[in-house]
Amino acid sequence: MEDEASPLPAFEASFSVQQLLADRLLDQAFPISERFRALFSLRNLKGSIPRQALIVATRDSSNLLAHEAAFALGQMQDAEAVPALKDLLLDYSIHPIVRHEAAEALGAIGLDDYVPLLQNSLKLDPAQEVQETCELALKRIEKSRHKNATKEIITEDKSPFLSVDPAVPASSETSIEELRKELLDEEKGMYERYAALFALRNHGGAEAVDAIVAALQAQSALLRHEVAYVLGQLQDKVASTALTEILKDLNEHPMVRHEAAEALGSIADNESIMLLKEYEKDPEPIVSQSCEVALSMLEFEQSGKSFEFLFLESPQVH
Repeated sequence: MEDEASPLPAFEASFSVQQLLADRLLDQAFPISERFRALFSLRNLKGSIPRQALIVATRDSSNLLAHEAAFALGQMQDAEAVPALKDLLLDYSIHPIVRHEAAEALGAIGLDDYVPLLQNSLKLDPAQEVQETCELALKRIEKSRHKNATKEIITEDKSPFLSVDPAVPASSETSIEELRKELLDEEKGMYERYAALFALRNHGGAEAVDAIVAALQAQSALLRHEVAYVLGQLQDKVASTALTEILKDLNEHPMVRHEAAEALGSIADNESIMLLKEYEKDPEPIVSQSCEVALSMLEFEQSGKSFEFLFLESPQVH
């Protein structure tokens, strides 16, 4: 497991509040946006109730919610969730977007015990995006093992965006031109390209954003989806046109279109909002639900309220 603490903020909640959130997350009678509010709240909590609720949610009929629950378990870096993530990865009846998040979560948690599992799925999983995620997870575990063995201090692995990234960003001393070349090189390994992507994100600025946008043309759907995710983190309106084209492309992989929708929600200009409302009726549920959640988050933000439930308490204030 990673030796640094999870970057997610720590909160506390009473048993009754935790149970309320768990019930809300798992109740399919609630709108998907309300269930996401519960999910985002639970991922800030530790303990058996939040963990078990998220584990159950990874099997939800909504692939969008299920994949987000798997992602949350990885961000929480909770080793107790590993057996469930293993079962998820091995279940080919589960949508590839969910299996992909299970593999990424295993990489984020970083236990050596599950290297053989990831190696097996790298070879046998029928979905390329899952195979590539296993490649990333294995490399991340290897890098973590090397760091721990050598007592190496890598300052770049502390994400300024409070996320547990699938790859350690490339050195901050690498030029943007070099990072762009690395990111766009189809001959490079997926981990190296991800490392360049996160280094460009952390660098920021017009030249870096231009390089990231160019990677939306990459051959790998997995890389394209991560590029869209990073553009959402950066919230740069320059990316709006490219993200709009991705969302509109019905032949694009749903996981890429879903990330484009969420990124447009983060950018939140008038054109993006209108587009999200239009594609809220998209025939692909992963995309339509992404638009619905993005619009709901915007509504809370614009009203000055938190999308997460507000009855969680930070232990620092006690």
